[in-house]
Amino acid sequence: MGLRINDTVPNFTAETDQGSIKFHDWIGDSWAVLFSHPKDFTPVCTTEFGAVAQLADEWEKRGTKVIGLSVDSVEEHHGWKKDIESYAGAKAGFPIIADQDLAVSKAFDMLPAEAYLPDGRTAADSASVRSVFIIGPDKQLKLSMTYPMTVGRNFAEVLRALDGLQMSGKGVATPANWVPGEDVIIPPTVSNDDAKAKFGEFETVFPYLRKTKAPS
Repeated sequence: MGLRINDTVPNFTAETDQGSIKFHDWIGDSWAVLFSHPKDFTPVCTTEFGAVAQLADEWEKRGTKVIGLSVDSVEEHHGWKKDIESYAGAKAGFPIIADQDLAVSKAFDMLPAEAYLPDGRTAADSASVRSVFIIGPDKQLKLSMTYPMTVGRNFAEVLRALDGLQMSGKGVATPANWVPGEDVIIPPTVSNDDAKAKFGEFETVFPYLRKTKAPS
């Protein structure tokens, strides 16, 4: 069975281009984004790694660590990072997991247990290793998204979703297309009296849909 929202993520040990990590220890008290790739030196993935590198300040503002994964070696990761940084014009300061044995990809249910890497493989042999996992400081999965190889990931949306998750920790929900600064939703489990006491003024659109200013 695959990982579900609020499941504790696997606490794996892995080699990265920055040394060995134990995942839960690496996360520490931070939020974390794990984004995975089926092969080094592939075109769409290079642009995605570049996008993540360019957002270094944004991850830091949100108290979030990012870590990549690709099913190639540490040595290949070092070479690929040179291309990524050249493309992005930014330093790729985050680690990349070397998942050559597919242990992490299988633990996160991106590949079936019987999957293996054949000789002369291409990215198509591990095509489903194209996911984003947002993980909370409690080491629980908060959100996951999986993309095909032909569609580049929108990391502005990953940031927006991360903002929404961090906002929801303040006892609210976010509406469709929400961005920071916009009104949020009061959960139906909160009574009007409690909503008034906690949030002050709010707008009742329907009895089950109430909006208020985002808590600071």
